[in-house]
Amino acid sequence: MYVVTGATGNTGAVVAGRLLDAGKKVRVFVRTPEKAASLAKKGAEVAVGDLSEERGLESTFAGAEGLYLLSPPDITTKSFVAERKALTGTIARVIGRARVKHVALLSSIAAHLPSGTGPIVTLHDAEEQLRATGVPTTFVRATYFIENWAPSLAAAKKDGVLPTFLPATMKLPMVAARDVGAAAADALLAGPRGVRVIELAGPAELSATDVANAAGKILGRPVKVVEAPLDAVVPTLTSYGFSENVAALFREMLAGFASGKVTWDGRGERVRGKTTLEDAIRPLL
Repeated sequence: MYVVTGATGNTGAVVAGRLLDAGKKVRVFVRTPEKAASLAKKGAEVAVGDLSEERGLESTFAGAEGLYLLSPPDITTKSFVAERKALTGTIARVIGRARVKHVALLSSIAAHLPSGTGPIVTLHDAEEQLRATGVPTTFVRATYFIENWAPSLAAAKKDGVLPTFLPATMKLPMVAARDVGAAAADALLAGPRGVRVIELAGPAELSATDVANAAGKILGRPVKVVEAPLDAVVPTLTSYGFSENVAALFREMLAGFASGKVTWDGRGERVRGKTTLEDAIRPLL
């Protein structure tokens, strides 16, 4: 039995689908069972619960051949790092007790760094907590999701502009969510190999200008990049419901991308997804 958390999300749904297509027994762990209806029709067992409920987690994870684990975001908390460390610590303890044979964690580029990376530091903590369990774990360190451009692409569709807090022409590794799910599923199907680190990016490094050009091609009209200063990150995000704490962490992360601090460790397996930029953003436009 494979267990998939976040199975109704962009990556978890791909993981669950690929495992089911491979003929594996799959249990999806969700908060809202209705959202997992399509997976249930494909043969998945649906378990309802919350990652913070320790007792329910242990019965759900017990004896799993493989577990896809992600840490869902909470943009409203006033103490994101501390709360997330407590949550992933609890999950790690449950994994150890539940005799899970292999974990694939959705981690992040720069998760090897203990500070200065904004919300990514919580995945550094999660990696350390999982290492301490002794359970074979694959850390899927994905880079910047192309889907993160969704709010900016809405502006591109409406007004022909692509707002960004990153320099317009700076190339970054980016990856589509479907490729993240595929890499995690492939890692689970490959089985445990001790501690494994996958550094996952898309087919090519991309810039905001590349995103704007691809959007313009799909929309059939020019899209212009509009750079905003990093000092605008916090007021912008808080206007969308982010707490000051979380908004400040995102500012730190974006500054890390701009400075080059948020980058690869360089000691993991370099893997590239296959989804092109245009294919990734077309559903967002």
